Amino acid sequence: MTGPLRVLEVWRFPVKSLLGERLEHAELGAEGVVGDRGWALFDAGTGFGLTARRVPELLFAAGRLRADGTAEVVLPDGTVTTDDDVLSDWAGRRVTLRPAGEVVGDRRYENPADVDDEGGRWNPFSGADGAFHDNADARVTLLSTGTLGSWDRRRFRANVALAGAGEDELVGRRVRLGGAQLDVVRRVPRCVMTTRPQAGGVARDTGVLKTIHRERGGALAVGAVVTAPGPVAVGDALTAG
Repeated sequence: MTGPLRVLEVWRFPVKSLLGERLEHAELGAEGVVGDRGWALFDAGTGFGLTARRVPELLFAAGRLRADGTAEVVLPDGTVTTDDDVLSDWAGRRVTLRPAGEVVGDRRYENPADVDDEGGRWNPFSGADGAFHDNADARVTLLSTGTLGSWDRRRFRANVALAGAGEDELVGRRVRLGGAQLDVVRRVPRCVMTTRPQAGGVARDTGVLKTIHRERGGALAVGAVVTAPGPVAVGDALTAG
């Protein structure tokens, strides 16, 4: 690392592929940030979980965690709902909002076969068990301001934004983050979702993904698993063992 890393932002995304919640502090557990990706919208016709790769409009709604631990959806017009009929009317297809604990077996999603041809063929893939993460070994994602440069960090949906630089050097190492301990497992491969427009003024930009492939081998941020649960808060230091 080129210098000390400190927590700048903490994010939880209660509903997969929807916008999330910026937090001052959170608990890290076996599934990552508690409540993160604990719910997802599923296409009732195909059985696929919906992501903003396939349905870009998802990035204009937000997931929010209630006090009882269940998730609700805030639609672009301000409607707050958990009702499948309301969500289906908005999505333009029959959808159902489901918690991770009710989904057994493969969680199947879709990726475009060619990042430059989103209107072409789509390939299915299976996500992690437990919370609705794409990868079981990236349940907490970490991304530094040094790596981001001028890019808007909201594009990359990291759980923890770090002030500093050098997170790639943490791969294969155990780190302490606030009161939690993590094993940093891998760099995070990136998909077409990083190019999507979203609420809050983030515009469509296909050059983002092309640059990541050209300059960073297709990966941006690092993924970790939690080996010892604990709290994390804005201002906490990340220290490598």
